[in-house]
Amino acid sequence: MNNPKKHDVAIIGSGMGGSTLAAVLARHGLSVIVFEGGTHPRFTIGESMILETSEAMRALAEFYDVPELAYYSSENFYPYIGTSHGVKRHFSFVHHTAGQKVAVNKSLQAVIPKLPYGHEIHIQRQDSDYFLTSVAISYGATVLQNTLIQDINVHPDGVDVITHKGQTHHASYIVDAGGMKSLLANKFNWRHRDCLSHSRTLFTHMVDVPCFNNVGPARQAFGHPYPLSEGTLHHIFKGGWLWIIPFNNHPGATNPLCSVGLQLDPRLYPQRNDLTPEEEFYNFIRQFPDMAAHLKDARPVRDWMRIDRLQYSATHIVGDRFALLAHAAGFIDPLYSKGLYVTHISIFLMADLLLKAKQTGDYSAQAFAPLETMTLNYIKMHDRLVASSFKTWSHYKLWQVYSVLWLLGAYLEYLRLITNRYRSKTRAEYLAFLRPHQLVGGGFDRFFEIQEKIDALMDRVNPDDEADVDRTVAEIRACFDSFPWLPIVFRELLQGKNHLPDNKLRLSLLKPGNGFLGNGVYYQHFFGGVPLLELGRRALADQLRYSRPAIEWQRRTRARLAQQTQVTHV
Repeated sequence: MNNPKKHDVAIIGSGMGGSTLAAVLARHGLSVIVFEGGTHPRFTIGESMILETSEAMRALAEFYDVPELAYYSSENFYPYIGTSHGVKRHFSFVHHTAGQKVAVNKSLQAVIPKLPYGHEIHIQRQDSDYFLTSVAISYGATVLQNTLIQDINVHPDGVDVITHKGQTHHASYIVDAGGMKSLLANKFNWRHRDCLSHSRTLFTHMVDVPCFNNVGPARQAFGHPYPLSEGTLHHIFKGGWLWIIPFNNHPGATNPLCSVGLQLDPRLYPQRNDLTPEEEFYNFIRQFPDMAAHLKDARPVRDWMRIDRLQYSATHIVGDRFALLAHAAGFIDPLYSKGLYVTHISIFLMADLLLKAKQTGDYSAQAFAPLETMTLNYIKMHDRLVASSFKTWSHYKLWQVYSVLWLLGAYLEYLRLITNRYRSKTRAEYLAFLRPHQLVGGGFDRFFEIQEKIDALMDRVNPDDEADVDRTVAEIRACFDSFPWLPIVFRELLQGKNHLPDNKLRLSLLKPGNGFLGNGVYYQHFFGGVPLLELGRRALADQLRYSRPAIEWQRRTRARLAQQTQVTHV
């Protein structure tokens, strides 16, 4: 049976990416149909939010007038998204050596600032994705769940989508947000695995996972501002890492689950097909006493999943009348939680291009070329960052200095994203500011100069040669010394401190020349010459805008789904 109606855009997949794009396009009057092979609510991995992702969601909410898209940007939205989500006050790393207890000085707690928007969150994806799908439907998108796609035919004047039920749907354009097994990437032979990073995974959800401070060293022994359970914990070791992402870590929590996953370099730790995934997991962590103690009494609530090498990308992202989005385009590793940021910043550009194509009728690959450039640049940088990080865990001295590059890149990216939004009156202005971005560093050329030098040093170093390690560390420190805008708190990490301060506000930030605003090319790039007082005014106004009282007012007056929850008194 054929469906004669032609939609403007068809989307494969109703995860966070597909549903968010559908909501934006439907809000602006496009006819959107979404195909979902499963049904909501459903289990999905990808649960750790970061500042960059939250800022991208605020930008989407504001510039496309879909306020619900900001609901997962901080803990301030708990009253509206529910208490099944956890709080994330930090990124923390504890370094392990096989057969040894952890050393408290070999740790890092990167505290996430509470100001101006509240702490980040751990998102329970079955709830977040279901909610965003509901938002898309509310704005007018058609979502077909339990609908598998049998084939896609792309022709000069549109796209035909043939479902397993024998129905054919027509659209002017199709977006594949279907993940690793992307139909379009496979159809056009675009998928490749020529990546620097190598990791495989075993993961599940568990209950009865204690705070690591209760089974390992206490918070006071580490000297960290927060317990390790109040954020995303990374147990790192040579050739891999273990994530611990709790949803039950704040007073209002109603979800007992904790996401647990093990990432291993298969070149060092080949998959054990003689063991079940659960057996392989416990067999592996047994060599690290504190990791084994951490999960000794924990119990899985779903089957363990085991996936071989995760890394993949694509030779192209766009074609005539179609594009790949999110994990259909590529995936590197959950490390640093960059995947959702790449997804949402890509949606911002993709939605703009689709709205323009609706007006011009130009759905060519050339018209969507900026999306391909952006997406591939982000994936390439993510791959570079992950590959170097894995290598540093073989020797803690390397990780101590390389972690500062990760933090500096994330800090500059977040800073520039905020000022992009502050300085932009239109979507076009925001996209112009976004053009030099490459996942980290805020599009700042001076950052990319030291990043390339440091990653080149990481390629050459031999972690098993102590003298080579010391030479490399000295050269990396020299790179940071050549960057006059390195925040003081990051310099303290280079000097041996194992955490960022909880309160990052200090008078030295206002010091002319090398304070928060920096000087010269740095000042111009990140602030565009905006005076300090004006910047402060905009920041205060934005903080008030995303405060809990203001969020409540916006929800009552602007958010579409909120209309259904208002009570009329008679």
